Amino acid sequence: MKAAVYYGAGDVRVETVEAPVVKPGEALIRVTRSGVCGTDASEWKSGPTIFPVNRTHPHSGHHGPLILGHEFIGEIVESEGPGFTPGERVASGAGVWCGECPRCVEGRTNLCQKYRTHGLNVEGGMAEYVAVPTKTLVRIPDELEDDAAGLAQPLAVGLHAARRARVQPGDRVVLIGAGAIGTFVLAGLTHLADVDVTVIDFAGSRLERALRLGAARAIAVDGEHFESEIAQLHGRLDVAVEASGARGQLNRAIGLTRDGGTVLQVGLPTSLQEVDIHQLVFREITIRTTLAHVCADDMPDALRILETTGLAAEMIDSVRALEELPAQLDRLATGQLEGKVLFDPRL
Repeated sequence: MKAAVYYGAGDVRVETVEAPVVKPGEALIRVTRSGVCGTDASEWKSGPTIFPVNRTHPHSGHHGPLILGHEFIGEIVESEGPGFTPGERVASGAGVWCGECPRCVEGRTNLCQKYRTHGLNVEGGMAEYVAVPTKTLVRIPDELEDDAAGLAQPLAVGLHAARRARVQPGDRVVLIGAGAIGTFVLAGLTHLADVDVTVIDFAGSRLERALRLGAARAIAVDGEHFESEIAQLHGRLDVAVEASGARGQLNRAIGLTRDGGTVLQVGLPTSLQEVDIHQLVFREITIRTTLAHVCADDMPDALRILETTGLAAEMIDSVRALEELPAQLDRLATGQLEGKVLFDPRL
């Protein structure tokens, strides 16, 4: 089969490899759409730091070059697990949990002690076929097109983040960063509660998209009235979500949050950040973080959001052949990509 294989920074090759063998509890999926995210772009630019190239992941046993792809959907070809039959369309959560460790028992399967992710630690779905545990799969509604369904996994990540923010109806929220993950968090926030969301980013299409997707207002960091607009928000907001990972933005989020409010850190900075601990303590601000998603909770809701909103039309840049993956990873890594590129291994 054809697959996109990661060897190291700047080295992704579309090669012919052996098709996977289905094990008990798994299904063989014919992949119809597979996407990439910031993690893939970071590994392309300066990895491997996460991908287990030339080393063995402690819970996967994987060693050597890795087939990419942790955002994928497809059609079941063969199933050795319960609940699915050939021909059904499914979306994969990609993450695999043990179901037995303390975090899994709590329902926090994303923090499983043996957690592994297809396309990050074990072979992924940037290929014609992939074998995955059936417990990671969710049926795609008949009315939902493949392009839209291809956003289910990253939207589930944004929805999980929104749940971690614990917003309540009427909350005033600020979202710093309107890139792909920020936009998925925005979709999650507006799905969970009737909230007033202010989005902060550079002027341009990202802010315009945020307004179309439910933000009450948008503030351009390079705008003429930026400082005065920020000053009006300072210390007033119930929840601040930092989704950019940019230097200094966690402290900005803290400053925007009211006494007793909550800050959710979503973005991953590339360097150590300074945080005003005095402000956190004396204003009793709660800092929360988020990681991946809980498949059983977030994947079905993500598909429902995609089925009932225009999110996919706003987010999808294009659908391309696997051979174009290196060029698109470069676009993403250099900030030239506003939306999501999906890949169809059949092209």
